[in-house]
Amino acid sequence: MPTDGHDLRHHGDAEVRDDGAALVDLAVNVRAETPPAWLREVIAGSLAGLAAYPDGRRARAAVAARHGVGVERVLLTAGAAEAFVLLARALKVRHPVVVHPQFTEPEAALRDAGHTVGRVLLRETDGFRLDPAAVPEDADLVVIGNPTNPTSVLHPASAVARLARPGRTLVVDEAFMDAVPGERETLAGRTDVPGLVVLRSLTKTWGLAGLRVGYVLASSETVADLERAQPLWPVSTPALAAAEACVAPRALAEAGHAAHRVATDRAHLVAGLSRIPGLRIVTPAEGPFLLVRLPRAAAVRRRLRDLGFAVRRGDTFPGLDEDWLRLAVRDRATAGSFLRALERALTAEGR
Repeated sequence: MPTDGHDLRHHGDAEVRDDGAALVDLAVNVRAETPPAWLREVIAGSLAGLAAYPDGRRARAAVAARHGVGVERVLLTAGAAEAFVLLARALKVRHPVVVHPQFTEPEAALRDAGHTVGRVLLRETDGFRLDPAAVPEDADLVVIGNPTNPTSVLHPASAVARLARPGRTLVVDEAFMDAVPGERETLAGRTDVPGLVVLRSLTKTWGLAGLRVGYVLASSETVADLERAQPLWPVSTPALAAAEACVAPRALAEAGHAAHRVATDRAHLVAGLSRIPGLRIVTPAEGPFLLVRLPRAAAVRRRLRDLGFAVRRGDTFPGLDEDWLRLAVRDRATAGSFLRALERALTAEGR
């Protein structure tokens, strides 16, 4: 879906399909070496129940308990991407606005549903920080990511909450919030922000992109509207088992430790990138990825593929152009190999 030169349906997995399958993957934001063995065992154990239709009540109650809200405020979905489609189809809105650069599926889903979508483009000169005053007052649906993909910016919860208005639905995509130590700046579980809809994904931290599981936290009225737009049994039995397990205390503790490891590995990658002349990093970064700008980035990305590494092109995100790349945070050894390859790629392009 090219729109104004931006292919809204291009995602990082396109970099590692087909001839990219053997590349070292810094294009996809799913945490490496997941799912862990204990989670694979939970999923495998659920297969004995495949003859029965999925029953999401236990998983829904577990998610509600994890965030301290009633079950009527929780909707389980086949990944956060399904939630964007449901919002676009079920809510009656006249002036939806998406804050960019960010994950492009919300805008794509709104356009597919026949909506004319407004854009608020955050500026590099402001560090891609949110200015609530930039959002039009007549917007009755506002979508923002936090932390934002691809900028890795974590907006203050207070600034995001300032976007709320009576009669407006405020959608906050927190797909990467569990990668932030302490999940600071989350709005999940808040019931005092009017029109708030928080989306969560379990596919990133737990490596479940192929299973498709996420959830919505919203008012009971909004949840009911979205549920009516869902097909029957939208979340599979294995995905429900995974959802219940991933919000249990043991999993939350493990995710917390993983978030601190990501922060350490990200700092290592930032330090290495900072030594490369002409390369700019969007900082402070708080997600499991970095957004970088460098001259001839498109050519450098192609050269990196020749050297065995896949990175995410940035020009498909509204507000960015061909000079931007998104890099997933990996372990120190992988980062070291990548930095050496990047230096080779830049040397080759500088000839």
